[in-house]
Amino acid sequence: MSELILVRHGQATPFEADTDRLSALGETQARAVGRFLAEAGREPTDVLCGPLVRQRESARLASEAAGGTWPEPVTDARLAEYDGDGLIRTLAPLLAARDARFDALLRAWEEERHGPERNRHLQRMLEPLAAAYLRGEVTHAEVEAWADFRTRVHALLGELLAGPAGRTVLAFTSGGVIGVTVAAVLGAPDETALTLNWRVKNGSITRLTYGRGRASLDSFNETAHLPGELSSWR
Repeated sequence: MSELILVRHGQATPFEADTDRLSALGETQARAVGRFLAEAGREPTDVLCGPLVRQRESARLASEAAGGTWPEPVTDARLAEYDGDGLIRTLAPLLAARDARFDALLRAWEEERHGPERNRHLQRMLEPLAAAYLRGEVTHAEVEAWADFRTRVHALLGELLAGPAGRTVLAFTSGGVIGVTVAAVLGAPDETALTLNWRVKNGSITRLTYGRGRASLDSFNETAHLPGELSSWR
């Protein structure tokens, strides 16, 4: 049997002009992951990361904190998150143009995006937007479709399941990828993948045991290594 350890990247900067970099808290979270795994005696045989800066930097910082003995991370584009910026920038105006209730949510988010309640307004707007995106009700050629996102994540999972036994694969990725992976293992619908996505904390750990083409979920969204001041969803 083998183990797949999925790590969500540390906190990024979703409210700044450059959304794809780690915040100071995110860097601390990534280091905490590395120390935790090292102290638990988890020595990966393979380290993967998505191509996003926040994913690659999380892998690098975790590896350094673990003592620098891990294999060099291999970047795999299939671990990239769905295009959240594209959803907000491109798909949100399309949905708002035909859905008055969503238009109100979008306007509220735009008005409060620099205020103290920005997280709440962003989540209230994102949930119906992502649901419409998942159902294929709002699309654009410049934004990867949910079906294509799900297909690439499933392809990576299938490749791992068919791989050699006795591996400990550590993968630094994002909440959507983790949600799709867990839903696939549980045989749950796409809607479940989104529900799981909203709950995955920065720097959290999700573990799966796999082999002989099958996988089972051992833990989801572990955060024992992240005390209160290091906890964040976004």
